[in-house]
Amino acid sequence: MKLVVTTFLTMDGVMQAPGGPQEDTSGGFRHGGWLAPHFDETLGEVMTARMGQADAFLLGRRTYEIFAAHWPGVDNADDPIADSLNRLPKHVASRTLDRVEWQGAELIDGEVPQAVAELKKRPGRELQVHGSADLVHTLAAHDLVDAYQLLVFPVLLGSGKRLFAEGLEPTAFALTEARTSSTGVTVQVYERTGRPEYGLVGS
Repeated sequence: MKLVVTTFLTMDGVMQAPGGPQEDTSGGFRHGGWLAPHFDETLGEVMTARMGQADAFLLGRRTYEIFAAHWPGVDNADDPIADSLNRLPKHVASRTLDRVEWQGAELIDGEVPQAVAELKKRPGRELQVHGSADLVHTLAAHDLVDAYQLLVFPVLLGSGKRLFAEGLEPTAFALTEARTSSTGVTVQVYERTGRPEYGLVGS
């Protein structure tokens, strides 16, 4: 399976607590819910289409708990995103949880990078990561991400958890999809192509 990270971002790269004020207040973050005023029909279509490509999900503890508190109560027949999340396998990376109760969810056993590398060898289309900032940092640091779907919102926050950390392996990507919502959100899909090439401008 291809590992695809989908994340909502501000213009300065913050991915923390897009959905609500109490979603993730760690580090004293006070800007939760910055996504809500900008979510429109286009973004709903984008997320539904992406979820339809999943054959499994990979979630960090906080994102798992947020999803597990909401999606099991949504009727699969009325919501294709609920159908994907409730029906498909969910692999949860956590150092603190000793069990997970959402149907189809299981805790990752052992070290996350090695376990995820094995998951990627399984047949299927996409192993999708949504949110899960700390997990994404671990995956990127171990060179495990094959593609990013970035939804960039016209907001600057100046603080919060960011998608990319210092010290990552240099990697090149190709832009394979791009569109813009009615509220100015840009949706970009970048597929990994290898290592960057270097040159001299104008030569």
